[in-house]
Amino acid sequence: MAALALIWGIVASSSLILGGLLTFVTRLSPRTVGVVMAFGGGVLISAVAYELVEEAYDGGSTGLPVAAGLFAGSVVFFAGDALIDRMGGDRRKSSSGAQAGGVGLAIVLGIVLDGIPESMTLGLTVLTDGTVSIALLAAVFVSNLPEAVAATVGLTQAGWSRARILGLWALVCVVSGLASLVGATAFASASAGVTAFVLAFAGGAILTMLADTMMPEAYEQGGRVVGLVTTLGFAVAFAISVLE
Repeated sequence: MAALALIWGIVASSSLILGGLLTFVTRLSPRTVGVVMAFGGGVLISAVAYELVEEAYDGGSTGLPVAAGLFAGSVVFFAGDALIDRMGGDRRKSSSGAQAGGVGLAIVLGIVLDGIPESMTLGLTVLTDGTVSIALLAAVFVSNLPEAVAATVGLTQAGWSRARILGLWALVCVVSGLASLVGATAFASASAGVTAFVLAFAGGAILTMLADTMMPEAYEQGGRVVGLVTTLGFAVAFAISVLE
């Protein structure tokens, strides 16, 4: 079980490396990156609704752990993101080179902060269902791809070498795998209420991340069409969830 969670955590975040490599071999316009980011955002919103919050509500004894988890996850991510922004990690998902004025460590910490809730939740689905949620796995994989493309473009313009950038993505993959492992092992004997709280906590953190960093960047780069593409991403992820 633990090994399975570790593997799926790494697989889900491997799209970060794929996005970095894709950026090195082809030039994607900011509009394309924004549109793909919007699609990933829609996929994640669907995953939060049907794979996290609904699962938390169905498994919890009452709705209280779900509400508490949602707001706790939102507040914790908000506070962590604000701290990282002050350290120089703001605009870490920008493809315009805005990272040039940032601090490398803060950028790395910000990217890790964005990915940990998603990865821990993957581990939790392995724990609760005995196997990974395909819908959530697809959501994390797809949403990581435009994030990696945007950040790789920006970091390249900021003077980072290709080896350093790929090293960053490899590090995040390892951390994500470990976060998934923690999600599958740390709550093995937890009560239904605690599990519901953790699932909702991850949902709140992901929603806050989407509103704070991912969707604004998608709209800035992709324009008004991102509204349509976000809905498409939501619909595709919902279809996967239903078929699963």
